Amino acid sequence: MRIVYIVQHFTLPWEGWPGSSRPYEFSRRLREAGHDVHIVCAGLTGTSDRATEDEFEGIRRTQIDQYYGNELNLSQRLRAFAGFALTATRVARGLDADLVFATSTPLTSGIPGVLAARKRKVPFVFEVRDLWPEFAVEMGVVRNPVLVGAARWLERRLYHAASRVIALAPGIKDGIVATGYSADRVVVIPNGAVTDLFHPTSERHEDPRFGDPNDLSLVFAGTLGAANGLDAVVDAAGELKRRGEAGIRFVFIGKGGERERLMGRTRSEGLEHSISWIDIMSKWELARHLPRFDVGMMILANVRGFYTATSPNKLFDYLAAGLPVLNNYPGWVADMLTENDCGRVVPPGDAAAFADAVVWMRDHRAELQEMGRRSRGLADARFSFDKLGADFVGALEAVRAEAG
Repeated sequence: MRIVYIVQHFTLPWEGWPGSSRPYEFSRRLREAGHDVHIVCAGLTGTSDRATEDEFEGIRRTQIDQYYGNELNLSQRLRAFAGFALTATRVARGLDADLVFATSTPLTSGIPGVLAARKRKVPFVFEVRDLWPEFAVEMGVVRNPVLVGAARWLERRLYHAASRVIALAPGIKDGIVATGYSADRVVVIPNGAVTDLFHPTSERHEDPRFGDPNDLSLVFAGTLGAANGLDAVVDAAGELKRRGEAGIRFVFIGKGGERERLMGRTRSEGLEHSISWIDIMSKWELARHLPRFDVGMMILANVRGFYTATSPNKLFDYLAAGLPVLNNYPGWVADMLTENDCGRVVPPGDAAAFADAVVWMRDHRAELQEMGRRSRGLADARFSFDKLGADFVGALEAVRAEAG
């Protein structure tokens, strides 16, 4: 089967920005199953509509020179989304295909998918990685009623044009079904853990950027944006400082629109002794460092939609690395961590409870190590890309078989 795979945000694990492992891992599994795969994605730099082609592991890739970054404002983001959708439509419509697959975010990635599938008269499968515009409306990012109405119209059109929709979380499925789409045609495949790349270790880090190797080290590795609500960590660091607690280091690895402001808070509140800010690194580099931390932080803004309708990539990196997880919002992730005893859950917006959990972790290293072992066990049992990749390949093969 010839598959055109449209994903705006795509990087390989050895490239500079880690991004999500999912498109790379799933395209690999499709190729291993004998399918021809052509990735259509955006490059990390540039603002033109030029496209370049290369190949990796037998998979062809067309990169459109369209920059996107978390630091962009709403109008800049919309232009980036529209620019990619326009050029990706031209590229994808020119490719031979037996099935077209497109994945959000952004929602507009589905437009070239629908149009290319229509041109080739083949099935279209759409993957929904978050509910947009619902999250943007709830966070107050999008307020214009015309824009909200247009986005909801597009959302419904894309869902209902698809032979199957893949959702990454139970709440995402609920949102799709709420538009009138058949629940029987929605497949839930959560994000996955790269268990063949991340390997738990008892070794401590020796990199001075990460603080004293004897400190309890808590890491957040991902986008530093408004949706992540990272003031919660800085608030907790301030609470720990007021209590006179020591031996704790918070490490942020990544970039995003909130990075400079949060770094300013760190300096102005005298928290440099307990917070480190590290530039982005490739997934391969991250895999060397992450297992040497003590705790992975799964932090999000207190937005109700996030409780059930997110499947964060970083969470599964933590699990694969064998890290216990400190989580600060309720929902399916919190329930999973609690049920499997592989982390701690604190209420959103409660700096004192966050600080209490961190102190407990510092003072209970043996229990923390047991939690980490259970984290890796959970990754192996439920979230390895070998398992999820087989589910994904099977879903696309079933759609093609139904089409005849």
